Amino acid sequence: MVSKEKSTGRPAPAARAQKVPVRAHPVTLREVAEAAGVSTATVSLVINKKKNARIAEETRQRVNDAIRQLGYRPNAMAQTLVSGTSKFIGLVADGVATTPFAGQIIHGAQDEAWKHGYALLIANTEGNRDLEKDAIGMMLEYKVRGILYSTWFHRAAAVPETLREADFVLVNCFSPEPGAARAVVPDEEQGGRSATEILLRGGHRRIAFINATTPAPARDGRLLGYTEALKAAGIPFDPNLVLEAYPDQEGGYGATGELLKRDVTAVYCYNDRMAMGLYDGLRDAGLSVPDNIAVVGFDNQEVIAAHLRPPLSTVSLPHYELGAAGVRMLLGLEEAPGGGALKIACPAVERASVAVHSSA
Repeated sequence: MVSKEKSTGRPAPAARAQKVPVRAHPVTLREVAEAAGVSTATVSLVINKKKNARIAEETRQRVNDAIRQLGYRPNAMAQTLVSGTSKFIGLVADGVATTPFAGQIIHGAQDEAWKHGYALLIANTEGNRDLEKDAIGMMLEYKVRGILYSTWFHRAAAVPETLREADFVLVNCFSPEPGAARAVVPDEEQGGRSATEILLRGGHRRIAFINATTPAPARDGRLLGYTEALKAAGIPFDPNLVLEAYPDQEGGYGATGELLKRDVTAVYCYNDRMAMGLYDGLRDAGLSVPDNIAVVGFDNQEVIAAHLRPPLSTVSLPHYELGAAGVRMLLGLEEAPGGGALKIACPAVERASVAVHSSA
C-alpha cells in the first residue's frame, strides 16, 4: 500500500515525546489519591510518615510513585502545624551578612543545616533592636527548629527576651551570665599561642605584641596566648614588649616608632589591619619584612593577609566552623565539654612574612 502523504525525500522523523501538560494549579492531595487508587486520608498518612498507621507496603509504594509522577509538593505549613516544628533554622545577626570575612558564619551554618535536612532563614539587623525583635518573632511564627544568634565580632551579648521563647545558640558571642546560654566562640587564647609559636619556630626570642586598646575577649585572650607561648618556650614575659594601639591600619602605622625602640626581631599584631599599617611604618623607616623584622597578624582577612608583600603569616578566625558548630549544637549533635561555651580552634596560616632568625 502506498502512503498518500507527500514525500519530502528526508527520513521520517523519530516519534516525538509526549509533552507533559503544564498544570494551571499545584497538584492536590485528591489528585494523588485518585492516581494511587486510595483515599486522601491514606495519602496524608503516607506523606506525614505516621509510623503506627496500618498501611500495606505495596500501598505506600503506590502513593509514593504517584507523588513522584505528578510532582506533588506537600504543604510545608500544614506539616508544621501537625508536627509543631518546621524544617527551618533561623539565624539572626547584627552585621554578619555585610561583613565579608564574618559572612562565612552564614556559609558554614547553611551547609551544616542542609546536611541535616534544614534550610536557613536569615535576618541581618545591623544592630536595630526593633528589627531584631520582629525578625525573631517572625521566626517563632514559622516554628523554626531553633535560632542562631550571631554577632560580627566576638563579644558578650545580652540575650533578647523573645529569643528565650525558642531553642537557641549564641554564635561568635556569649552571655555574660555564666551558664545562661549555649554558645560557640573562637578560641582566642589558643589563637594567640599559635601566632606567637609561628615566630618562636623561626628562632625569634625578642617578640613584641601590639594589642588593641578596646576591651574585648579577643584583646584578653590573644594576650594570654602570647604569654603562655613565651612561658612554654622558657622566655620570661617582658611587659615592655606589649604595646597598645587602635586595631586598624593607622594604629599599626602609629605604633612603629615605639616598637623600634624595643630592639625586637619579631612582632605579633592583634589583627591583620594593624599588621598592614606596621608594614607601611617599617617600610618608611627603611626596614623590610621579614629580613629586618618578622610580622604575624590575626584574623586571616584574605583581602589583606594574602595580598600584602610579602604575604602575611596569620591565624584564621574560624567563622565557617563557628556557623557549622552552632547548627550542630542546636540539633544536639555537639556540646561544649564541661559546659560553658564551645571553643573553636583558630588555625595558623604561615606565609612569607616570617624568616628564620639569624641567631636560630
